[in-house]
Amino acid sequence: MFSKLLYRKRTLIARKCTQAKCHALSKQTLRLSSSSAPPGNILIQEDETVQHVKPYSEIPGPRAIPILGNTWRVMPIIGQYDISDTAKVSFELHREYGKIVKLSNLVGRPDLLFLYDADEIEKVYRQESVTPFRPSMPCLVKYKGDVRKDFFGTLGGVVGVHGEPWKKFRTTVQKPILQVQTVKKYIEPIEDVTKDFISKMLAMKDENGEMPSDFDNEIHKWALECIGRVALDTRLGCMDPHLPPDSEPQKIIDAAKYALRNIAIMELRFPFWRYFPTTLWTRYVANMDYFVEICTKYIYAAMERLKNKVVKDEKELSLIERILASEKDPKIATIFALDLILVGIDTISMAVCSILYQLATRQEQQEKLHEELKQVLPDPNEPLTAKKLDEMVFLKAFVKEVFRMYSTVIGNGRTLQEDTILLGYKVPKGVQVVFPTVVTGNMEEYISEAHKFYPERWIKEKCGNHYVHPFASLPYGYGARMCLGRRFADLEIQVLLAKIFRSYKLEFNHKPLDYKVTFMYAPDGELTFKMIDR
Repeated sequence: MFSKLLYRKRTLIARKCTQAKCHALSKQTLRLSSSSAPPGNILIQEDETVQHVKPYSEIPGPRAIPILGNTWRVMPIIGQYDISDTAKVSFELHREYGKIVKLSNLVGRPDLLFLYDADEIEKVYRQESVTPFRPSMPCLVKYKGDVRKDFFGTLGGVVGVHGEPWKKFRTTVQKPILQVQTVKKYIEPIEDVTKDFISKMLAMKDENGEMPSDFDNEIHKWALECIGRVALDTRLGCMDPHLPPDSEPQKIIDAAKYALRNIAIMELRFPFWRYFPTTLWTRYVANMDYFVEICTKYIYAAMERLKNKVVKDEKELSLIERILASEKDPKIATIFALDLILVGIDTISMAVCSILYQLATRQEQQEKLHEELKQVLPDPNEPLTAKKLDEMVFLKAFVKEVFRMYSTVIGNGRTLQEDTILLGYKVPKGVQVVFPTVVTGNMEEYISEAHKFYPERWIKEKCGNHYVHPFASLPYGYGARMCLGRRFADLEIQVLLAKIFRSYKLEFNHKPLDYKVTFMYAPDGELTFKMIDR
């Protein structure tokens, strides 16, 4: 009752504010006091209101059975939850159990705690240390720290690594990748890749002007070509119209998909792979080895180019060249590139699939975008600049709204490093807390008219009284472990949308598609868009 009253009070205030003011609001940090608490209880004291804190064991959730615990619920055939669609599972748990749900007794892994309260999510984020622990990818941890310790050593990278090793590596690479000036240097290269992709789209249209049934794979090729340009300092040749299935680019894409899309299976089902080399694990290792091989090859090629390059100013160097020039060990650049490619290909590709589908099925919104692009780019052939991209306000708002309603990343999370009070329960250290933004981003408590697709809610001059809780939708995470490549991801998406919709119209004249999870949350089906000249 106390939390509901507090939220209602905050909401009444918030909804009278503009969005900019609302984003400054945050819930007061709870003050803990146990001086007068009965044995076995803790007290929360705020504004002289006192409540007893309930033990972790009382958090609602599916009940475990002997031996199998809750692992049986995510098993094939007999299981209750289809972990191949974690978005659906997230909605089901919230609907059945409420704002906090414990999925405990999962064989071989810590408990999962699903948290559907944006205020509490904010509290966890704001109270974390300088080395936050993300729920790890045990399979990637085992690969980097055990299987290929000979290669990685103490250089684990930024994915699947925690504590001081993560902090040291991220500190080494984050300056060049997060600098706005560095990102701006890649506008022209990304635009060149995108022009080639659009030419390829025009060539692959069928007699009805539609894209082929495997168009999502073509988007993966575009994403890989963009990431290769950034992370490996080269064009990989993904835009070649005659790429065979066993080509290097296609093998990279297939390896990335396999590595990411089987994570849920390896992490939530019984982890046989930890004890003996299952078929799934053997193929996972082979794919990761291929990544290491490819990244090493291109980074060493970049090193050779750098040796013969006359540099007058550091600003002339590419992202990878800056890392190679400042660090003695080339493996730092190699591992950095590996992490960017591994996580970036599927993430950006599926985000683009979702955005294009939403634009193709929302013609009124597409026309608004086209009108904005005509104003910013009177000549469709003029090159893009940082200034012009900044003026594409509706474009950015549309992307944010797609990420809110159809969050490509199902959620974020943290492994608690200290005992924490969440929604009146004492949650012990070591529990993995999941923040399902695909759910919280669609909750009326945190988003005004959450059911309505309304990009203008993200535009300060047009948002009116629309309220967006700043921690309800976080597609790139928050804090020290926010997505390191987010600026480049935004750039690639913005350039693609600007170049396509300035000159072309997309339609989707087929049965509406449902959304489903592979590793990302995206439309499930053939993206046979019709491409029409403006």
